[in-house]
Amino acid sequence: MSIATMERTARRYLGVADRLLPGRISGFYVVGSAALGAWRPGRSDIDFVAVVPGRLTDGEVRRLRALHVLGNTEALGRAVLRARPTIPETMNGVFVDAGDLGKPVTAIRPLASHSGPSFHHGRAFDVNPVTWKLLREGAITLRGPAPEDLPLEPEPGRLRPWTLGQLRGHWRSLAVRTLSPRPPRKPLQPPERLALTYLLGPPRLHHTVATGEILSKEEAGEYALDVFAPRWHDLVRDALAHRRGDPVPAVSPRRVGEFMLEVIDDVD
Repeated sequence: MSIATMERTARRYLGVADRLLPGRISGFYVVGSAALGAWRPGRSDIDFVAVVPGRLTDGEVRRLRALHVLGNTEALGRAVLRARPTIPETMNGVFVDAGDLGKPVTAIRPLASHSGPSFHHGRAFDVNPVTWKLLREGAITLRGPAPEDLPLEPEPGRLRPWTLGQLRGHWRSLAVRTLSPRPPRKPLQPPERLALTYLLGPPRLHHTVATGEILSKEEAGEYALDVFAPRWHDLVRDALAHRRGDPVPAVSPRRVGEFMLEVIDDVD
């Protein structure tokens, strides 16, 4: 993992944020794969939690919407030059009120969030027990107090039920769609490749349900090789190779969906 590359990109984004909202970002913490020691240049996004004192004005909301575009222009430019169907090193994150940090995480109402091409005002997926556990235990601080000095309440008692809900809801639905005659697809990403990006998700959450700990995607692949039947090992190794950026053969989306369902059913 290149921490220096990740930090340069994140600080560049934070600099754009400071120009658009001067004096408003009091804390900035990198979470996700970087906090797990698994961030890969040219492959991974950069996930963050930003702290803002007080609520946002309408004008600030408009500037935050612009930030996702202006702060990610270099990542977009690199993706276009390299003809990539995805935009790695995109900054995705959530903005929360400093006054809400002491609340239980499930009681926090986010100010806004950036995710992929989308901007959301007043909501965010990544204000949840998993992200808050990682924020407290492994976040990389670019601005503000150290995470251990923040009044965070990740609600560890809710970690397992929240994770089970994700497996039984979002991930089961995605597995069923992947099994279908018309599996998910995105522009320039055929289903045979896209399915590999989903495969490591359920083993990650399976491990969290079993142990209460959070794995990187690569670690989840190794966990799957240890825990699940050998008939799935070729698929898991293909997903790991795809994650590294290595060439892999086309895979059957239906088979990926079958593996995902087996992992999900194993926790029930």
